[in-house]
Amino acid sequence: MLPGYNTNGFAHHKIEDALQIIAEFGYRSIAFTLDYNTLEPFAANAITRARELGKMAQDLQLNLVIETGARFLLDPRRKHQPTLLSKQTSDRKKRADFLLRCAELGLAMGSNTLSFWSGKPDFEAADDSYWELLIEQCVLISRQVENSGMKIAFEPEPGMFIDTMGKFEQLHKAISHSKFGLTLDIGHLECMNEMPLLPHLEKWGSLLWNIHLEDMKLGVHDHLLPGEGSIDFAKVFEGLTKIKYEGGVHWELSRHSHDAVETARKCRQFMQKQGC
Repeated sequence: MLPGYNTNGFAHHKIEDALQIIAEFGYRSIAFTLDYNTLEPFAANAITRARELGKMAQDLQLNLVIETGARFLLDPRRKHQPTLLSKQTSDRKKRADFLLRCAELGLAMGSNTLSFWSGKPDFEAADDSYWELLIEQCVLISRQVENSGMKIAFEPEPGMFIDTMGKFEQLHKAISHSKFGLTLDIGHLECMNEMPLLPHLEKWGSLLWNIHLEDMKLGVHDHLLPGEGSIDFAKVFEGLTKIKYEGGVHWELSRHSHDAVETARKCRQFMQKQGC
């Protein structure tokens, strides 16, 4: 496995400084959240910037996964909106176009993995309607990237329409596309009472393309430093070793950006004590 960190945990840093600091701590992978302070997807110079940042990451020997969870990038007034479940066709298209643009920029950076989630619907309807919209959009995106070097890793997220591994399994069966895999957030499993971890790792290991990591407590979606929640990290790293997971394991601690350097240092030291 590759010890990693999400750039959303360095929200107040210049992105070049963040990459340098993360590499200095011995991290080997970056979950790169496209946002105003990192790489604005629709800026006129976005492709050029993507190549520059990708070259820097390569020089620092950092693997890259592209993250799409910026809070207010598409709508300055509504967090994480619009989504693939928005009522208006134009809004769903805005989210899908954003994801495809992120895939394009990721390829320019040298990445081969794009991570995303369902989001929440912005209108009341039967669940069948939400499923229909989400499946339609995920199939579309999967087909759009199928001839590229990019694969897409879907993340179940508490509070969103797809929030459990059971729902992810249902979605995965409906999509049935070789480019459609999994981002597994280990804290989310704890939050949603879906532990132990190992059965999920053994079931989805071949489609597990990205991992998020933080401590968490049962029923509370709050990303915590290791030791502040109820996760047994010895079992986490034991399980990842057992399935021979080779991808990035990225700490996701965006609300710790005010203390980004010390937080990243502590998390790296914690992993090293675990033998990672």
